[in-house]
Amino acid sequence: MRYSRVCLHEFGYELPPIELSSAAIEEQLQPVYERLKLPAGRLELMTGIGSRRLWQPGTRPSQGATAAGEAALTRAGISRDEIGCLLFTSVSRDMMEPATASFVHRNLQLPSSCLLFDISNACLGFLDGMVMLANMIELGQVRSGLIVAGETAEDLVHSTIRHILTDTSLTRKSIKPLFASLTIGSGAVALVMTARDCQDTGHYLAGGGVAANTDHNDLCQGGQNSEQGTLMSTDSELLLEKGIETAASCWQSFHAELGWDKDSIDQFFCHQVGRAHAQMLFSTLALEQNKNYETLPILGNVGSVSAPITMAMGIEQGALQPGQRAALLGIGSGINSLMLGIDW
Repeated sequence: MRYSRVCLHEFGYELPPIELSSAAIEEQLQPVYERLKLPAGRLELMTGIGSRRLWQPGTRPSQGATAAGEAALTRAGISRDEIGCLLFTSVSRDMMEPATASFVHRNLQLPSSCLLFDISNACLGFLDGMVMLANMIELGQVRSGLIVAGETAEDLVHSTIRHILTDTSLTRKSIKPLFASLTIGSGAVALVMTARDCQDTGHYLAGGGVAANTDHNDLCQGGQNSEQGTLMSTDSELLLEKGIETAASCWQSFHAELGWDKDSIDQFFCHQVGRAHAQMLFSTLALEQNKNYETLPILGNVGSVSAPITMAMGIEQGALQPGQRAALLGIGSGINSLMLGIDW
């Protein structure tokens, strides 16, 4: 895919108020750690995640997404009457029906002429939303739009802790698929995108590449209900292997489509799962690790919010300067991968 008319405008994001450290999680799991003789510090050592953020109890995905959307609109200085499309792209949703986008639309008081719907594709949702909105802008169907995501990890994290504490049959081996759920965090992010002839920001979405490997869609499956609540089971080691294999195919597709090589890209903003994942990903793709901007140690894995909020925070910290090139890389359980090139 290639684009010639699509501008990235402004990001907005919202960090939840509660900080939950990996050490605090392990304190809650101390009886299990003692029974299974697991070493203290294992969670942070394995993942590189020192803490993750959580919302106050009862916070809906639409509330975080609304706050991020409001920030993006304010920073962009675009009248909300000009927003022709709103896409909500999180794994988390307020409810099965109606679309969570409808709540964000009402909260932000966007126009009745605004096209709105949800996109769901695991951790790739936001990047898929960028592609969908870019296609509409490129075709002249809309002139500006807003993508939002609000992930709420509270139920999954707390349900997993309760399950680990109450299931006395767990062994050092059978507990492993549950640890990935303890890396998840909450957060919200939004992005305004426009046509160049609407408002030329100088920041352009050049295009991207994709790859799918759905033979392995059983390696990470969530939404399983138990007495403790929502649970997720992840074969972390095989998902790591097959996810990076898929990302390597995506990188080849990206290179073939845009002609960008590793030396053409100044900064990478990736969906973040864990320290080992990032190291193996950049090693396999022969990319420079120091070009990977990370928020993993302080945010954990924020699902669909992860890559875009990392880019938003990286821009604030000066990691991406005008005239440079960036790549957004996402890998979603399923497995599929998407990489987008940005001329900043």
